[in-house]
Amino acid sequence: MADETPKPAAPAKKAATKAAPRAKPATSAAPASGGINAKAAKTTPKPKPKSAVEEVTAAASQSFKDGAAKLGKDATGKARAYAEDGKARVGGVLDELSKMMGDAAGTVDEKVGAQYGNYARSAADAVSGFSESLKSKNVDDIVADARDFVKKSPAIAIGTAAALGFVLMRLIKSGLDNDDRA
Repeated sequence: MADETPKPAAPAKKAATKAAPRAKPATSAAPASGGINAKAAKTTPKPKPKSAVEEVTAAASQSFKDGAAKLGKDATGKARAYAEDGKARVGGVLDELSKMMGDAAGTVDEKVGAQYGNYARSAADAVSGFSESLKSKNVDDIVADARDFVKKSPAIAIGTAAALGFVLMRLIKSGLDNDDRA
């Protein structure tokens, strides 16, 4: 006799267990009625009142920050003004140097030769061109150009800085020596 009892059907596969993630219960809604979940829902701590010392300290700190910011702005403004003044002075000095070199070119022609006089004129023109370029730029452009130069040629920049430092120290020292004599 054949067993005619029906075979149980294979269990159905769980279709979308990985397809849609479960939604998390909202914790900002009203807390669940009693139990552990009610305490977990209240996670925002109450702000602690500040003591008088903390308030004074916070006010002093803010005042210090504001003062430092104002001082920084004032220093930046003064530095920019000094840089503009220095740029104008350097431009004037370069113009004078160019004029002196141009005037000396005639003497060089007579004493050494026309070829060397032309070198002096070329140098005077180069100095004059640099002076005009310097005068036409603002301080920010000059700083950006200096940064680019240092990035491209750090060895030359270090050597130039050392030479300028040496010259400045000699000028300062000679100025101090002259003050002592007076």
